[in-house]
Amino acid sequence: MPISLYILFVFSMIIPFQMVMFTMSKTANTLSLDNPLGIVLIYLGFGAGLSVFMLSGFVKSIPLEIEEAATIDGLSRGGIFVSVVIPLMVPALVAQGILTFSGQYNDYLTPLLYLGNNTDLFTVQLAINQMNSSYSVETHKLLAACVIALV
Repeated sequence: MPISLYILFVFSMIIPFQMVMFTMSKTANTLSLDNPLGIVLIYLGFGAGLSVFMLSGFVKSIPLEIEEAATIDGLSRGGIFVSVVIPLMVPALVAQGILTFSGQYNDYLTPLLYLGNNTDLFTVQLAINQMNSSYSVETHKLLAACVIALV
């Protein structure tokens, strides 16, 4: 990967979501991304910086001797990537998947901005917040929903 593209991905981690959230919500509404697929695309865009940073650091830590040995054994560059690099990357991919899933699962602000008042598409966190009304709170139902969300 060219160094300037890497720097662009790393720089994208510096900009907080709150800085661009209103502009992104206007753009998402204009492009009709106010649905679950649109939110997935937005999450992919904002999570790409950390993923590239973490996975490229892991790939850089793989010793070159392993790749040289695979070349001596007759593997092409694509074969080295598929047969050697990807199996070595499994722990980093699992760790990145867990970080991404837990971050997006616990997100409250992004679905609130993009889904608006469409209660059919609410995430668990938005549904729990909707159960909490200003006039009466059914604590037993609210706590049961929180336990289900934790599990």
